[in-house]
Amino acid sequence: MPQGSSHRVVLMVDENSNPFEMSCAIEVFGLPRPELGRDLYDFRLCAAEPLTRMRDGFFTLTGVAGLSAAEEADTLIVPNRPDTEVPRAERVLDVVRRAHARGARLVGFCSGAFTLAEAGLLDGRRAACHWMWAEAFHSRFPGVRLEPDVLFVDDGDILTASGSASALDLGLHIVRRDHGAEIANHVSRRLVFAAHRDGGQRQFVERPVPDVPDESLGPLLAWAQERLGEPLTVADLAARAAVSPATLHRRFRTQLGTTPLAWLTGERVALACRLIERGEERLDVVAARSGLGTAANLRARLRRETGLSPSDYRRRFGPPRPPLLPAHDASSGPVTISPRRGTVSA
Repeated sequence: MPQGSSHRVVLMVDENSNPFEMSCAIEVFGLPRPELGRDLYDFRLCAAEPLTRMRDGFFTLTGVAGLSAAEEADTLIVPNRPDTEVPRAERVLDVVRRAHARGARLVGFCSGAFTLAEAGLLDGRRAACHWMWAEAFHSRFPGVRLEPDVLFVDDGDILTASGSASALDLGLHIVRRDHGAEIANHVSRRLVFAAHRDGGQRQFVERPVPDVPDESLGPLLAWAQERLGEPLTVADLAARAAVSPATLHRRFRTQLGTTPLAWLTGERVALACRLIERGEERLDVVAARSGLGTAANLRARLRRETGLSPSDYRRRFGPPRPPLLPAHDASSGPVTISPRRGTVSA
């Protein structure tokens, strides 16, 4: 896990790169975090050329580091751009290959999956890309296990996001993976963005102009988030919204790209993570307060969502524990503590 700002994230831009994804990376990884009392990452921007013409010539990027900065990246965000049929520069691909060979984490936003595939790093692996380019991607790189209708894919040391907005989803997922749910929530609140959308949600979510009455799920979600520890069911959510469970399911699919049950479970796991991070060690208490019911269910859900057991999650993201005093041999006499100097003597 990155410690303080020692973990270096480097974003590479290339000719015709998208400025939106560049901004997403800066927002998530590059901004100072005075509200947290520390910065999360050491963020750098680099480019192959001293003058880089961004997408459609909207502006030219200057004054950033050269490709040598990418050689020191712990996490490297590879270039993305809409002209996916144009091959990437070989020296850019070489930098990506070297980063992977030395164990750096690689991230592709939107069409960044093309860069990773051209570098030969996605064969036999799972990846996501924008639905507009899914067919072209599959035709060019049939050896990649493309998941064409998800927000992002976390395949361990290589992570890919499907589209522009999902760059934020993947960025927050990385922060959550590195620093825990509580820190990710701080970052998402500053972004005024959903703290956690699971990568398996659909890319394309219909957002029609609502008829009257307003069918937004916002009030229902806020109501449920305040009651996660209660035995809420999908039927309870439907009753609160005054609709049938089938109608509620359709609204969740349309507005959130997921099901009511999956959303509710995800919120409960996120709450359980925050409780562990805040120091609660009793698994039965965490399970009850988060609505997951039993410690066994908590263990299963937490491992599925984070890949960690509760004890591993606590060691990684929980508050530091005070050091234990050395064991005292009772035969050596009583232990006294001097209140004036805080010394221990036998």
